[in-house]
Amino acid sequence: MPSPYDQIPDEVLKQAAEDASRNTQKDNKGKSDDWKPNPQLKETRQRRIFKRRRAGVVLSRELVKEIKAGRKKLRREMKARGIKSKREFELVAGSLGLYFDKRKGFLFWLLGHWLGTLITAMLLMFIVLFIFSLIPKLRGYFTISLDGQMLREGFVLSEAKDFEITASELFAEPAERVPCISLGSIPADVDSIDGQHNADYFAYTYYIRNEGETTVDYEWDLNLLSESLDLSTAAWILVFEDGEMRMYAEANSTTGEEEALPAKDDDRRGYIKPPVMDLAPDSDQFELINVKNGVSYYRVIPDKFESDKIITTGEQFGVAPMEVHKYTVVIWLEGDDVDADNSKIGGHLGLMMGFRLKRGE
Repeated sequence: MPSPYDQIPDEVLKQAAEDASRNTQKDNKGKSDDWKPNPQLKETRQRRIFKRRRAGVVLSRELVKEIKAGRKKLRREMKARGIKSKREFELVAGSLGLYFDKRKGFLFWLLGHWLGTLITAMLLMFIVLFIFSLIPKLRGYFTISLDGQMLREGFVLSEAKDFEITASELFAEPAERVPCISLGSIPADVDSIDGQHNADYFAYTYYIRNEGETTVDYEWDLNLLSESLDLSTAAWILVFEDGEMRMYAEANSTTGEEEALPAKDDDRRGYIKPPVMDLAPDSDQFELINVKNGVSYYRVIPDKFESDKIITTGEQFGVAPMEVHKYTVVIWLEGDDVDADNSKIGGHLGLMMGFRLKRGE
């Protein structure tokens, strides 16, 4: 059977051999007395990350260009003679020195390169940061955060009104092993203590200040990030914004309407003026049921959560430079709520209050 090389004209093989010979002589400078450098070409090192090699030797840019040109010419001549097999082309090109070493896979190259070490270290760092970012959510922390636009505008957070220590994010430890209590157990000074001040409930007070140069509007939302044992069905929440208080609880599981304690059709009992009522005496969330022997009894009607994940939202308009706003969040397990039963023991809640610039309408 005739060799596939027999169909290639002798002048083509001769020219390709001469090209390959010149390339080999340049790779082995000093081994041949007949070799002389081309004054038009300068030997330069490849600065690229992925270097071309032949027989394990790193090739200069000029040699790479010559080999590519020789391969292109050889392929054209072979196709003109009806030889289109890639395998036959590589056999001929290899015999003439017109080839490059096969590159290793990217992962193999990366593992052996300094860049691979750097990328691996960065990935490990990001993994560690990601794990730490999950801790507040998994353990039931309360988190307050500013988005990127708020930070660029110059907003900061602080647990103290003097802003001696500022932050872009605040974290509060969970209140653990809390019993079921009543709204009447929440003290009237709950909005007057800075930072975290847990008791048989969770309570956290903090401040936000515009340290930028622009008057802007912002909005916020209080979100339920994680929970276990459906603890949110028994949790009641107070939110104070600049001293103004609103109360929240999940909707009544039977009617889907606002929860009410006592129920709206039960006027036989009621709360005896809870202490926090002094903080919002005219609130529509306290409904007078009856007065007996000079004692007033009230029904408490919290706003229901806005959705399964969003407890409530709010906004501030025209926040000028150095303007400060104060927030307090209180969470407790309402013992009079029918959903606050033994099945909730061991449950947890993870909440986040996020701030962002208000988008234009």
